[in-house]
Amino acid sequence: MPSDLHAAIDIGTNTVLLLVAKKNGEILTPVREEQRIPRLGNGVDASGNLSDASMKRVLDALQEYNEIISSDYPQIQSPVVTATSAVRDAANRSYFIDKVREETGFEIRLLSGIEEAEYTFAGALSMLPKIDEAVVIDIGGGSTEIAHGMKGVVRESHSFDMGSVRFTERFIGSDPPEESQIRNCREEIRKILHNRPFKFQKEDVQPALVGVAGTVTSLAFMDSGLSQYDSEQINDYTLSTENISYWVDKISKNTVRSLEETYPVVMKGRAEIILAGLLILDEFMTLYNFPELVVSTGGIRHGAILSKN
Repeated sequence: MPSDLHAAIDIGTNTVLLLVAKKNGEILTPVREEQRIPRLGNGVDASGNLSDASMKRVLDALQEYNEIISSDYPQIQSPVVTATSAVRDAANRSYFIDKVREETGFEIRLLSGIEEAEYTFAGALSMLPKIDEAVVIDIGGGSTEIAHGMKGVVRESHSFDMGSVRFTERFIGSDPPEESQIRNCREEIRKILHNRPFKFQKEDVQPALVGVAGTVTSLAFMDSGLSQYDSEQINDYTLSTENISYWVDKISKNTVRSLEETYPVVMKGRAEIILAGLLILDEFMTLYNFPELVVSTGGIRHGAILSKN
């Protein structure tokens, strides 16, 4: 009798995420979620390679997840393990994929930008079943995926080579950042977004904007005043453009250390890069006149489980 429990691991540019969930048709019920922040993509934008130190940190996280699955959920035969922008972009990606296989037994499914957008779309809406038509934005460390669709079917998607780690390394060199650095970052985001336009709106009806991943979930945590991370409180949380502008201004005026001390639950390992992620979000919402964003705690790992036959 096959188990209704499934596991997925998402190897991102900044994080490595584990999801254990019950699957009933297209409905997922999370049982356990874990996050580690090894920042695999550190330096990839400049060097073109995954560093030995970054790969070691990811391998340590994967070994830990392997032990969790085998000891606590032995009925799960093999988790779906996906990798995205940092691995896609790295010249030594084959070495990394082979190393993961040798040391953990995991077979990595390297997603294209389009596959990443489709997995994210399915995963995001699996946690927001009341939304039919949506634009899903996934601001990752190395790339940003946009997917527009209805009732689980993606109509149009694109993966942009801009993300919170990549653009922090490229533009944000001071702590706190200088106004000129923020301005240059915004200008590049606008240029990239204008080069690949979308047509979301028809007859004055605008789809819901749904945001996933660490930039928006961390923002929801801080905006809601939570002291402990609670995915049920964060999922379906609404952020207005005014909320986002407030946090862009506040974060740009604070040092990494002060952000980590004030919001240790979500800013450890993220304080340095969150501003670039928020600038991407702010520019996207401004360009397409989205007044608000709904946060989903779903993502690639949810979509990966749903994609399993």
